[in-house]
Amino acid sequence: MDWRTVVTRLFGACHAIAADGEFLGGMAVFEGTALAVVGTTNHAAVGVDLALRQARAVLATIAEHPGRPLLLLVDTQGQALRRRDELLGIHRAMAHLGCCLDLARRRGHPVVGLVYDQALSGGFITSGLMADVCHALPEAEIRVMRIPAMARVTKLPESMLLQLSRSNPVFAPGVENYVAMGGVRRLWQGDLQAALREALAQASTDDVRARDGAARGGRRLAADVAQRVLDAA
Repeated sequence: MDWRTVVTRLFGACHAIAADGEFLGGMAVFEGTALAVVGTTNHAAVGVDLALRQARAVLATIAEHPGRPLLLLVDTQGQALRRRDELLGIHRAMAHLGCCLDLARRRGHPVVGLVYDQALSGGFITSGLMADVCHALPEAEIRVMRIPAMARVTKLPESMLLQLSRSNPVFAPGVENYVAMGGVRRLWQGDLQAALREALAQASTDDVRARDGAARGGRRLAADVAQRVLDAA
């Protein structure tokens, strides 16, 4: 689904959201409450410039509109694989974006992510996965790495990884597997306004992804291990 359709279904005409290249930004009014909207479109490859532009929009919201809810609209093919971005320190720019979103959460801004089209790799990790909670449309595509690429990196046979992907969502791409792992809270179907209303009401800095993953059987040990580390600190 393209971003214009998503925005119209969420806000009708009550918005001033626009695309500038691959960057989405603006504000919308939802049931009397102003929301800041930041995101990407056109399967954006997130490079230094795009990461920093999103970060500036988040910081401007923190500075100018304390407590205003923030909606992240995610459509990315991952980080830009260009020499220029590597030389300019893309890892630091993307980390900066993640830190800005974390700061927004700590300053009391409810942050909701919505994968409306595609979410891959680092472009997803430093946007939707940094929100209080991330949701997705059923037709969205989410993955960190394709199985052939995973095989090259891990040096494990592709056939072995394919077999593992049938029983373990950690090894499998697909939006349903991210729901099972807790990375995506739920799929938005039907009434998108009702889904956004519920997401804003449930947004919290208390990260429930690991608990969701344990309850859904997608990541059975993550919540327990994380708690043991915290208890030992």
